[in-house]
Amino acid sequence: MSEYDDAGADPADRVVAFLNTLDVEDGIDQLATTESFATWSGRRQSDADVAAARQLRDHLRARAAGEPPAGGPLRVGVDVVLDDGATLAGTDVVAEVAAAAARLAIEGRLERVKICPADDCRWAFYDRSKNRSRQWCSMEVCGNRAKVRTHRERSTEGVRG
Repeated sequence: MSEYDDAGADPADRVVAFLNTLDVEDGIDQLATTESFATWSGRRQSDADVAAARQLRDHLRARAAGEPPAGGPLRVGVDVVLDDGATLAGTDVVAEVAAAAARLAIEGRLERVKICPADDCRWAFYDRSKNRSRQWCSMEVCGNRAKVRTHRERSTEGVRG
């Protein structure tokens, strides 16, 4: 079973798993090659698939970080399946992730997908807080580091002033 298949039924889990194919802290990019993307997704991938996946990931990561995506709007083919209801579906991994992101946007939940602001982290997470105010991927790690850094800066300013 691939990491992609482990993403779960919630479209937020699938989008976050896709965004975290880039691990800034460890310098690992699971979209670096067709082989690494195939391992992550559990499916064969082509160079074109990898290029499309990187483009979608860059677009969604910029949006999750609160930055404007480079190149403006991104178009990805997604199928609409009409049966007892209507569902968004994809014919490949990129379209499936785009469909999951579209579903989150329709549900008003896409803004809950965020990127940790720590420069040495940049991990994607889903903000499940009631007031949508979670900032760090982990308060114990990144949040604590930021608070310690802020405290040291204030303490240093107090000594100088």
